[in-house]
Amino acid sequence: MALESFAKFDIGSFLTLAIKRSLATLIIVLSVSSSSYAATILILGDSLSAGYGMEEEQGWVQLLRNELPEHTIINGSVSGETSAGGARRIADLLASSQFDLVVIELGGNDGLRGFPPAKLKSNLTKIIQDSQQADAKVLLTEVMVPPNYGPRYSKMFNDVFYELADTYQIPLIPFFMQEIAPQASLMQRDGIHPNVEAQPIITQWMKPWIIDVLKK
Repeated sequence: MALESFAKFDIGSFLTLAIKRSLATLIIVLSVSSSSYAATILILGDSLSAGYGMEEEQGWVQLLRNELPEHTIINGSVSGETSAGGARRIADLLASSQFDLVVIELGGNDGLRGFPPAKLKSNLTKIIQDSQQADAKVLLTEVMVPPNYGPRYSKMFNDVFYELADTYQIPLIPFFMQEIAPQASLMQRDGIHPNVEAQPIITQWMKPWIIDVLKK
């Protein structure tokens, strides 16, 4: 009887331990899966993201696709796009797919044309609100205008991005052109657009912000 009881106890303990280990493994697998999902990302920008002056595969968005193959990255950027154009297009873009993240890189053309900062803010607000209502996370890229536009306009323009980031509690990516524009070797001959050599730099600038927000 003692031997039979011991055998039953040993088998029961073994089964209990096996079940506990299986559950622990399942929890770990589910945890890893939930933090490394394949996301669908929309880049909504202007010529800086559309790859102006170069082949599509040379632009920073395509380079980002190469580095993050597990994600689907849609480039909705258009050269010459203003915030008003982005606000008009955002509904159709959001209806085309279920995006997990929308990266907004707009405002440069508004600034170059001297558009009112209040209008810029209104347009970007619509893009942000529409994106969030579609259950997408949002990343906003800061944009700056050249100093010859005057300190008052420059500040009012730049403040729009900080105010929106604060209001909607979204990350604000520092303007990548502030590191590139001063270097002639990284600019096209027009002095406005980054060249092919600058694209990997922009990719590495944007990549950690995108990865970080997808983890949250």
